[in-house]
Amino acid sequence: MRSDTHPLLRPRDGGEAKVTYEELFFDLIYAFAVTQLSHYLLAHLTPIGALQTLLLWFAVWLGWQYTCWVTNWFDPRATPIRAMLFGVMLVGLVMSAAIPGAFEERGPVFAAAFVTMQVGRSLFIWLVLRRRHQLADNFARILGWNCIAAVFWIAGALSPTTPRMLWWTLAVACEYVSPMFGFRLPGLGRSHTSDWTIEGGHLAERCQGFVIMALGETILMTGDTFAQTNSLGGLSSLAFLSAFAGTLAMWWLYFGTSSADGSHVIAHSKDPGRIGAYFHYVHVLIIGGIIVTAVGNELVIAHPHGHLDAEAVIVMAFAPIAYLLGNGLYKRVVYGRFPPSHLLGALAAALLGAAAPALDLLTMNTLTTVVILAVAGWNSSRMRSRQPAL
Repeated sequence: MRSDTHPLLRPRDGGEAKVTYEELFFDLIYAFAVTQLSHYLLAHLTPIGALQTLLLWFAVWLGWQYTCWVTNWFDPRATPIRAMLFGVMLVGLVMSAAIPGAFEERGPVFAAAFVTMQVGRSLFIWLVLRRRHQLADNFARILGWNCIAAVFWIAGALSPTTPRMLWWTLAVACEYVSPMFGFRLPGLGRSHTSDWTIEGGHLAERCQGFVIMALGETILMTGDTFAQTNSLGGLSSLAFLSAFAGTLAMWWLYFGTSSADGSHVIAHSKDPGRIGAYFHYVHVLIIGGIIVTAVGNELVIAHPHGHLDAEAVIVMAFAPIAYLLGNGLYKRVVYGRFPPSHLLGALAAALLGAAAPALDLLTMNTLTTVVILAVAGWNSSRMRSRQPAL
């Protein structure tokens, strides 16, 4: 007989579920993973290196995302769930440590850790439920897609670099796209977003926490690079101020204009599972833009008058474009429309990228910061006048 209760589920008493210390402790692994990704991109600043970093970022995000949904349903303070969470944390640490060599000799370690994390977590929850709860079928389908993706992860780990990228692209697609059609599998049917009885406010807070964590990594890289600069005056100081202003602008655009409304919308939605899925789809772009920004800040502080070659343009132009588009999609979920200001800002950043041969790193960084500040300022003024973000 199916039940909608289980001793390990979070209590649903009508109040907002709080983020627990277990979850915050778990997130420390992902702070390390974000650092590893930034350093990987900086060390492989080529178009191929950018694609590799993107694949690794999707893996990191998927590992966090799937765990986040589990701890939304299940109480991390319960001993079995806490043990599972810390087990995933350990495997995630191994995965993060393998990031620098993921496309070289550590590929098998990275893939094995990721597969263990994804399959192990879903299998554990499915065994806990043992078909006695309405979520059991949902986790059976998730486990099925985790196993399908595992085949591609392992196949890629055993292949040379180029085939590895292709195999891992298929693996990422399996785990990122499958929720879009309810993890449909032959014989198991499909899940519906109405079945995903999440606590919306908790999920929004978890996403916002990851944004803060990524912004914190940007601050750390900015400060560390500035500390290692031989000259703490002149252009390096200007570059430092520009990098800090850019990080502040990103914080303002997200937290100053829409995050509170985002929490309200998902918490009061008639279908929080659908809105929660949208949150995770768009935050991968928002946080990805922040990670790339950290690399750009390190470049501009170390070489403020440096020439913008093709590799530097990937960083300096892509980061604001990704961040603005990601925030625009987020506001589309929250307010029901994509703000034109975000599209104009992304186009302005693209034009700056096209003009990159005539600019140096400091000028490019300053101008993209001005673009994000302008968009954030415009949206903030609209919010004060109680109008939808534009």
